[in-house]
Amino acid sequence: MNSGRAPGIRLITSFSRDSWYRSFILFLTFLFYTAYHLSRKPISIVKSELHRNCSNIIRPADLNITNNATWCNWVPFDGDNYQTIFGILDNCFLVTYAIGMFFSGIFAERLPLRYYLSVGMLLSGLFTCLFGLGFYLNIHSLSYYAFVQVMNGLVQTTGWPAVVACVGNWFGKGKRGFIMGVWNSHTSVGNILGSLIAGVFVSSAWGLSFIIPGAIIASTGIICFFFLVERPEDVNCTPPQHYGTLADSNGAISTETTVIVEDHTEAISFCGALKIPGVVEFSLCLLFAKLVSYTFLYWLPLYISNVAHFDAKEAGDMSTLFDVGGIVGGIMAGVVSDYTGGRATTCWVMLMIAAPMLFLYNSIGQTNLTTTIVMLLVCGGLVNGPYALITTAVAADLGTHESLRGNSRALSTVTAIIDGTGSIGAALGPLLAGVISPTGWNNVFYMLMSADILACLLLSRLVYKEVRGWCGHLPRVRGFKEI
Repeated sequence: MNSGRAPGIRLITSFSRDSWYRSFILFLTFLFYTAYHLSRKPISIVKSELHRNCSNIIRPADLNITNNATWCNWVPFDGDNYQTIFGILDNCFLVTYAIGMFFSGIFAERLPLRYYLSVGMLLSGLFTCLFGLGFYLNIHSLSYYAFVQVMNGLVQTTGWPAVVACVGNWFGKGKRGFIMGVWNSHTSVGNILGSLIAGVFVSSAWGLSFIIPGAIIASTGIICFFFLVERPEDVNCTPPQHYGTLADSNGAISTETTVIVEDHTEAISFCGALKIPGVVEFSLCLLFAKLVSYTFLYWLPLYISNVAHFDAKEAGDMSTLFDVGGIVGGIMAGVVSDYTGGRATTCWVMLMIAAPMLFLYNSIGQTNLTTTIVMLLVCGGLVNGPYALITTAVAADLGTHESLRGNSRALSTVTAIIDGTGSIGAALGPLLAGVISPTGWNNVFYMLMSADILACLLLSRLVYKEVRGWCGHLPRVRGFKEI
């Protein structure tokens, strides 16, 4: 007797061909940017190994030394100015990344995304490995490590505009906040994996803390070359529909208007992208939000090591809790903004709460293990939630804004402008932390809290518009709307 198809087969066949392809692209781009962030994380873990407290370490009997306080440190990070040197290295990467991002979006609009991403990941793997080779080749030149960081920052700009453009090509606006909130967890997953992988080797052979992540991102570049599909039309799938608000010739707003994304031969100009409503405000807000997030990315393990007196591996493992909270925060921000239609308001509320939470973390966060875990999770969610929402759903919304009249080639440029501006803050945060931290960690946290408050102020006009819409002065729609 025929009992029908097996339950698993019924589940598989319930998904359309379009759904399978969209899921596949979401998985691939998740994997790619996880690898990008995985390769950026090792330096924050290795910092506490490059400059250690040598008085707590047993010195080999046959070692001829001239300075008992610095014998175990890696030159050129053995001096009292080691925090400033770490800040210089961070900024060699981040400043180049910020500058390169503005140009990367322009290139991504005009080059095949599959080739662009593949080459970018292969080169990122090369320069990540070169930093680690400094251990095996016994290189002690600051110029060498600075050059590697500069080149790595440049090639890593290939990632973000390309993956957001690809996801934007495949997904419409309906549940974009939730989908991209889940998808954007690649940032935190990459940070967590990078921390864990680097932590395995940091105390024995810190060079492998870079070489293994470098090999991983190079491998994903090969996968990208063979499997990435840039647009639904390339495999005869249905292109997405984008919903938003459109104004008629008299200025009246009609809601839930379908905008089909079409392929245009001309990419949008840089100035044209800046004119899209909301781009400037969200870009400047991201500058301060990313300043906070990247300061934690690069300095949290060292802060935990200094304040809570954990060793390098324990501090690195503990810092992953901040990224775990970031995963939850990014998803929550996407869900709430989808439901309320208030991208700006969602960011504003989370940033406003984040400021006092940062104060509490610095004040009581190291009193006991339970408090440390809870505060890291909460701060991670509140800091990374708005950052995740702006760089994904908001960027994709603005890149398919109704004012573009369906020009889908604006996605990479808009994404690059937003993330490039944010990357200026990402460069400033670790630099300021390096300069301020010798005066005390309290001052670093005051700087971070000030950045959160400034980010809130920059969103005030957009929040006011959204609140007016909820009060009936403007039509309310889900997702991003005319602002």
